Amino acid sequence: MLISCMARNAEDPSYSRCGKDVRRNCVIDGDTLRVQGIVIRIADIDTPEISRPGCTEEKRLGEQATARLIELLKAGRFGLIAWKRRDEDRYGRKLRVLMRDGRSLGSILISEGLARPWTGKRQPWCSFTPRTTNGPSEAS
Repeated sequence: MLISCMARNAEDPSYSRCGKDVRRNCVIDGDTLRVQGIVIRIADIDTPEISRPGCTEEKRLGEQATARLIELLKAGRFGLIAWKRRDEDRYGRKLRVLMRDGRSLGSILISEGLARPWTGKRQPWCSFTPRTTNGPSEAS
């Protein structure tokens, strides 16, 4: 199933951040949006969380992914392709791949380091590397 969507031009305000008064064509986070009021989960990617991030780096990347998705949506016509595995996720969001000119918009976010391919399971975005408190060691 292919549904075509269009933003008129880069200045078109039809896609912005979802909020109290914006709920028809808007972006919830880097991998979730509303198209004509229907909640769409971008099925081929996973982006960092912004509502409950595990660390400040995840929140920062999630905000960047959200802003970049808005830019990509405003850039022109895109299609919604039904996910090959199932129609909805457990939250009732429609699972779709966003396509423009034969390329997944999700793959653009992946190439920019703002998303990773969806593997069927959430992976952590925070790396917890133990820090030493002694500082660098001196060469002897």
